[in-house]
Amino acid sequence: MVLYLIFIYIAVLWIISAFVTVYDKIAAKRDWQRTPEKVLLWLGALGGAGMMLFVMKVIHHKTRKNKFMITLPIFLVVHILLVAL
Repeated sequence: MVLYLIFIYIAVLWIISAFVTVYDKIAAKRDWQRTPEKVLLWLGALGGAGMMLFVMKVIHHKTRKNKFMITLPIFLVVHILLVAL
């Protein structure tokens, strides 16, 4: 039951993280209000790091920002270790 809840949590967070990341990319191109970097990093810290890394690489968004390309992989490794315990 616990693994099922963890799976649901991660799946929902990954979907939200993907949508927010894509929205921020679109907002950057169209001069709309952007998603604060703090929000993106919190989504990654809470469990969305894997999906955010994937989406950022695919759509070439924030790939030059060390803040994201260093912290998101660290978050991902921590999440994997936590789930493996």
